[in-house]
Amino acid sequence: MKLLIFVTEDAHADTTVDALVEQSLRVTRLATTGGFLRRGNTTLLVGVEDNQIERTIGIVKKSAPGALALAMDLERYERL
Repeated sequence: MKLLIFVTEDAHADTTVDALVEQSLRVTRLATTGGFLRRGNTTLLVGVEDNQIERTIGIVKKSAPGALALAMDLERYERL
């Protein structure tokens, strides 16, 4: 399993979240601030199976051009 982290401009956040949820992906949305002008960004956290990585990145690439994408291995996770 992987944790995909996407940082995108606020303007693309709603469209991106809608596109991911439409494909039955679970998304956690965080309001974040950063960059030279301290513009508002949105950070999206998406947990996916290894075989869903490319499809998920493709969805975000289409709905939020220029987004930053990070992938992290999840060796262990628990639902509490």
